[in-house]
Amino acid sequence: MSSKYLPSSLFLLGWIITFPTCPTIGSSLAKPGCNDTCGNVPIPYPFGLTPGCALHKSYIIICNASKPYLSNLNLEVLDVSLVDQTVTVNAPLTYFCNSDQAQRNGTNSSRWISLDLAGTPFLYSQIQNKLMLFGCGNVVLTQEENKGLAGCTSICQFSSSYQAATSTSCNGVNCCQTTISVYLSKYSLNFRSLSFKRSGYCPSAFLVDQNWLPEQFSESLQFIPVVLVWTLSKVDVTVVDKCPYYNYSLYSDSGVYVEAYGCTDCPAGTYNLVYGAAINPYLQSKSRCIGRVRYFIILGAIVLIGGILSTFVLCLIAAIFTMCKIVKRKRNRRMKEKFFIRNGGVLLQQQLSADGVIERTSIFTKSELSKATNRFSEDRILGQGGQGTVYKGMLTDGKIVAIKKSMKVDESQIEPFINEVIVLSQVNHRNIVKLLGCCLETEVPLLVYEFIPNGTLSSLIHNQIDDSIPFTWNFRLGIAGEVAGALAYLHSAIAIPIYHRDVKSNNILLDEKYIAKVSDFGTSRSIEADKTHTTTLVIGTFGYLDPEYFQSSQFTEKSDVYSFGVVLVELLTRKKPISASESEEDSHLNLATRFLTLMDENRVDSILDRQLLHESMEEEIMAVAKLAQRCLDLNGKNRPTMKEVAIELENIKRAAKGSTVHSQLFKQGECESVLLADTETSWTAESDSTDAVPLVWRTV
Repeated sequence: MSSKYLPSSLFLLGWIITFPTCPTIGSSLAKPGCNDTCGNVPIPYPFGLTPGCALHKSYIIICNASKPYLSNLNLEVLDVSLVDQTVTVNAPLTYFCNSDQAQRNGTNSSRWISLDLAGTPFLYSQIQNKLMLFGCGNVVLTQEENKGLAGCTSICQFSSSYQAATSTSCNGVNCCQTTISVYLSKYSLNFRSLSFKRSGYCPSAFLVDQNWLPEQFSESLQFIPVVLVWTLSKVDVTVVDKCPYYNYSLYSDSGVYVEAYGCTDCPAGTYNLVYGAAINPYLQSKSRCIGRVRYFIILGAIVLIGGILSTFVLCLIAAIFTMCKIVKRKRNRRMKEKFFIRNGGVLLQQQLSADGVIERTSIFTKSELSKATNRFSEDRILGQGGQGTVYKGMLTDGKIVAIKKSMKVDESQIEPFINEVIVLSQVNHRNIVKLLGCCLETEVPLLVYEFIPNGTLSSLIHNQIDDSIPFTWNFRLGIAGEVAGALAYLHSAIAIPIYHRDVKSNNILLDEKYIAKVSDFGTSRSIEADKTHTTTLVIGTFGYLDPEYFQSSQFTEKSDVYSFGVVLVELLTRKKPISASESEEDSHLNLATRFLTLMDENRVDSILDRQLLHESMEEEIMAVAKLAQRCLDLNGKNRPTMKEVAIELENIKRAAKGSTVHSQLFKQGECESVLLADTETSWTAESDSTDAVPLVWRTV
């Protein structure tokens, strides 16, 4: 993307103009003297129907037969939102039709590349769009260099009258959907069909507006609504003289942060209207406060003309500013109370008090966490995900913590936020990340965790750079046992069982001693003792999801077992759950499917990490591989429980230690022995003829 067009903050950075008197909110949002509609679509500034009415040429809209089109992209405009800073357009639909040759081979792979938005002020919105697939197969959304960003899989279920979806949501049968993780300027869709039971059928995959319903899909559909975020640069923003800037940033698909600008403190005696920024209470209060100051300055001038003493005028002005400070302080207090309620503070307090754990949860202030993270500086970012950004911080007592900040102000994110606090407040396990507290008085929710310094298990498996970390078999077996023990604790060791629902190597952290810590409980659920499952919309991470959960939307404890099985296979193979393989035949198959196929064919050694093949631990490695095979059984009833998995891993670990104790080294001509001797018995090896030593054994 050109450096001129920089993505904006989470709220609108609109057109700023100066008025001599207070402007009227709700009037035409077009530039003065310009038309503000085309057909039934409002056209607010910075967009315009002529060059003089638009901010610049990228924002010009052509009105053709009462239908608006973006002039530089030739896309029909369906809606322009100043509040969300988005423009919704009609985009052509992508179909992947089967070829005769592909049907004979039983395979079909297709690739489609999107319209490139580089050089324009537009990005495909991460928040307002979702990735959908109609048909059976898997689709992976990638960047230009084939880096996978998102994907989903649906299974085949055909009838005499084919329907891609029969309800308002995809359930994994003939239809699937998922979110995307970044703002995109360009992307590609890689589709692979899994079945050809119905000839002439064309699957379809696309980005679409989050509010678009699956029941609107038909095989004759040609266009779908896609949401683009529009951005402003520092040059684009018109400000009053001497008005300081503020700047925010978005995380784009290129992996860099890019800035956008607006105006904060404005000189007394002027009104500054930020169009559409009614959602920003700070700017509203600033405008009203300045209005009162201007009113009283005029009143003071009248008093002066009437001969009132100058000392009285000075006192009046001092009183005015004091009043403004009081009003602002009260307004800030009301805003904190509003954020507290909106962030679920009342519900959170009720839940924590009912569970008797509120004493274990600290409540931090906004100023404490802002100071701890240097005002949430970008250089303090530890990582980002679909639910928010994690920052490294240092509290006033010197303690290092990790602070999770939600991505945006969204009512749908409040329940996961509350849920994560409640879940983590109930657990106490050495292999589960510890929640230290939360902050509720900010615009977005904040959670404070213990800091885990050595990153994620996924990074260690797939991106290891430091050779000083011995990624040996015993090391891997230890991590697997620690994670299994934590999940077994959640499933069966606490009064109300908890299903994690997003077990993956990215959610397993490693502390300073490389001990595993299970994290990210935003999607977890507590299960009543008399119930065996929870019925929800299908959510999770592509490549780790239980196939049974796809079909039934019923998440059981065995669904966590399946996801853990994928983590076991990652430890055995050091391969990613979803990635293009070296073999074109297996391209874009998920890791679990490839592993099960090779286990059935007795060829699992072809996928194992080469390092393991040199450690002479074949028996233990095959035992773990067979355990992973049981965890990945497509029938959930055949899978072991997490408690059984933890016990079996512990037995394998003990067996591995036992074989090490009995190992001996021999040399031709002389014998060197590795022995364990009783430390309290006087014994020396005077010759190679010694064939017995005293030992002390301890029962484990």
